[in-house]
Amino acid sequence: MGLFSLLLLLLLLLLPLLAPGAAIPRSPALRSLGRLHLPTRLTSRPTVARNYSILYFKQKVDHFGFDINKTFKQRYLIADKYWKKDGGSILFYTGNEGDIIWFCNNTGFMWDVAEELKAMLVFAEHRYYGESLPFGANSFKDSRHLNFLTSEQALADFAELIKHLKQTIPGTENQPVIALGGSYGGMLAAWFRMKYPHLVVGALAASAPIWQFEDLVPCGIFMETVTRDFKKSGPNCSESIRRSWNALNRLATTSSGLQWLSVALHLCSPLTDFHDFWMLKDWISETWVNLAMVDYPYECNFLQPLPAWPIKVVCQYFKDPNVSDQQLVQNLFQALNVYYNYSGQVKCLNISETTTSSLGSLGWSYQACTEIIMPFCTNGVDDMFEPHSWNLKELSDDCFEQWGVRPRPSWITTQYGGKNISSHRNIIFSNGELDPWSGGGVTKNITDTLVAINIPDGAHHLDLRASNPLDPKTVLLARSLEVRYMKQWIRDFYARQGKAVLNSF
Repeated sequence: MGLFSLLLLLLLLLLPLLAPGAAIPRSPALRSLGRLHLPTRLTSRPTVARNYSILYFKQKVDHFGFDINKTFKQRYLIADKYWKKDGGSILFYTGNEGDIIWFCNNTGFMWDVAEELKAMLVFAEHRYYGESLPFGANSFKDSRHLNFLTSEQALADFAELIKHLKQTIPGTENQPVIALGGSYGGMLAAWFRMKYPHLVVGALAASAPIWQFEDLVPCGIFMETVTRDFKKSGPNCSESIRRSWNALNRLATTSSGLQWLSVALHLCSPLTDFHDFWMLKDWISETWVNLAMVDYPYECNFLQPLPAWPIKVVCQYFKDPNVSDQQLVQNLFQALNVYYNYSGQVKCLNISETTTSSLGSLGWSYQACTEIIMPFCTNGVDDMFEPHSWNLKELSDDCFEQWGVRPRPSWITTQYGGKNISSHRNIIFSNGELDPWSGGGVTKNITDTLVAINIPDGAHHLDLRASNPLDPKTVLLARSLEVRYMKQWIRDFYARQGKAVLNSF
C-alpha cells in the first residue's frame, strides 16, 4: 500500500462519525467513486423522526478577497421545537465533509439536550459538500475552482450565517451560541471558537485531532491505537492480522495465487495484477481502521451495518496466528465479512467501497492535499500493519499529479496555533480512548476552561451520538459533564448581559 493511499485512507476516516464525525477520505484516483448501498435495517435504536426546516443562505465564494463577487447557496437546517426566546440558546453544528442531513440525523446528542438547554438547533453545511457547491457541477473541475475549499473559508461561512440568523430571527439576537462538531467538524468547532469568540460562547469539539499535524504527536500513534483496540478485543487478534500481510504477499506472487485470493475473499472483481493487489491491501487496512472508529457498544449502521462491539466479533476469527497462509486468508474473509456483510445481503466484497455515500471523498481528497496534512506512519512492530514511513515529498508529488497543488504542512499550526492555545477559553475536547484519532486530540486539561473529557469505552465521538440503553457509564458521565459546561457558558453569557437565568441553568 502506497503512502499517499494510506494518508488519504486515514484522512477520509476523519469524516465525523457521529456521526459527526468520521469517515475515511479517499482519493478518487485510488478509489472508485461508486459506492455500495447496503440495507440499513440494523440500527442502534428505533429511528427517530427529525423535524427540521431546510434553508439556504447566500454566501460569498471568497470572504477574504475583494476581486471576486461570486456567491453560492449554503444549505442549513433549523429545528426549533424546544427553543425559547426567553433564556434560550443556539446549538450550532459546524458541518464537516459530507451531506448535512446525514450529520443532522446522526448527531443525536444535540437533539437529546435541546429541551434541557431550550435550544434552537442549527446544522450548517460545509462548502463543497452536500448541496453547498460554490460552482455547482464545476466545483471539482480543477484547482482553480477548488481554491476556495479551506477551513478558513468554511469558518467564515459559519460566522456570516450566525450573523444572518441573529438579524432575521426575532429573539436570537441576544442569545448565546455554542459550536458543536465531531472529527473534522470538531476541529472546526474548536477553531471557530478560537477565531470568532465574539460569535460563539464555547465549543464542544468531539474526537477532534487538532494536534495531528507536523510533529506535534508521533506519526505512528494513530495505527498504534488501532492495533491496541484489536489486541484487547481478543487473544492473538492483532498478531494474526500482522501475520496476514506476509501470507497475502506470498500467495500473490503468481497469477494463480491472485486468482485463488479473489475466490477465497469472495471479491466482486478478480485480482489481475499487482495494482489490484495493492488496492486490496489498502482496502483491508481501511477496514481495520474503520472498525476501530466505530467500535460501538450496540448494533449500528453508521458506516456499515455492524454488530455491537464489532472488533470482538471480528477477533473471533483471529484466535490462532500459527495457521497456514490459506487458512489465515480464509479467516481473514470471515473477519471482513463481519464489516461488509453483517446484513447478510451482500453477494461479494467490493474493494472499492468501505463507507456511506453521504461522505464527500472528492472535496476531502483535495483538502488532504492542501492544508489538512496529517503525518501517519507504521513500523509493523508497535502496530499490526506493514511498515510505511512518512514521506512528504511523495505526498506532494501525488497531490500535484492529481490536483495540481502542493501541500502546506505548516499552515494549520500557523493559522490555529498548534499546541499554543492556552489564551483561548471555553472549549471542551472529548475523546474516546478506543478512537484512533484520540492520539492527535487534546486529552489533558490545558486550563480550567480548555478541558479534556476522556471516555475509556468510547469510539469515534460516541458522545455525540444519540443516547442508547447500551451506552457505557463512561459516555453517560461525559455527556453530563458536557451539558454542565454548556449550562455554565449560558449562565455566564446572560450574567454579562445583566439578566437572570432560570434555575434550569
